[in-house]
Amino acid sequence: MESYTGFASLYDLFMDNIPYKEWSLYLIDLLKEHNITDGIILDLGCGTGNITQLLAESGYDMIGIDNSDEMLNIALDKKYENELDILYLNQDMRSFELYGTVAAIVSICDSMNYITEYEDLINVFKLANNYLDPKGLFIFDLNTIYKYRQMGDCTIAENRENGSFIWENTFYNDTNINQYDLTIFAKLEEDKDNLFEKFEETHIQRAYSLDEIKNAIESAGMTFVTAYDAFTHNPANENSERIYIIAQENGK
Repeated sequence: MESYTGFASLYDLFMDNIPYKEWSLYLIDLLKEHNITDGIILDLGCGTGNITQLLAESGYDMIGIDNSDEMLNIALDKKYENELDILYLNQDMRSFELYGTVAAIVSICDSMNYITEYEDLINVFKLANNYLDPKGLFIFDLNTIYKYRQMGDCTIAENRENGSFIWENTFYNDTNINQYDLTIFAKLEEDKDNLFEKFEETHIQRAYSLDEIKNAIESAGMTFVTAYDAFTHNPANENSERIYIIAQENGK
């Protein structure tokens, strides 16, 4: 089911509480700790390009991949507005292709939670291993089982001048699947009568245990390096809501 169609136009509006600058600095620190100070970085599941742009501004040569045309169109607008040299590709992360290898791959804002089949997760890691430079890094974040259980079944709504949404959340404990049904109202551009267009989307994510992630990484031929409680250097724990995983290329 296609996601981020109607919501793409409002994504940045409703995500304005996300401290992208701080998130990018944390990511850059992790890269530099492993001696990746320049080179080509792939942002997998780049969305509207917020992190991609910040990494480009910090000196990395950026490629962004996303499977949503609508999100990439917004990312392209930002690229041209800010005169940045970023290559954006419309591809599915489960089958992405590059022309060569990259120093690192990053994937944040729970993009990896959208991989709901375990075999697909292993395949993403295989592709990452294939397209990384020798000993290159794959750094990604994940929402945890703990976080989704805390959310449980609930309804979230937010109203802004140019748009609003209703988020109906359901978590299935038996499969660790989290589903949220979005009803979105977006104001028509240059409409003087305050008319809104309605969109409906369903987003499905899956939470994985740390053991599942480690096994998938190793099954793909990569090396598991560490797992942090997000935005710290503390080990991931049972109460972590978001974790950062670092995996390393381990031969083709």
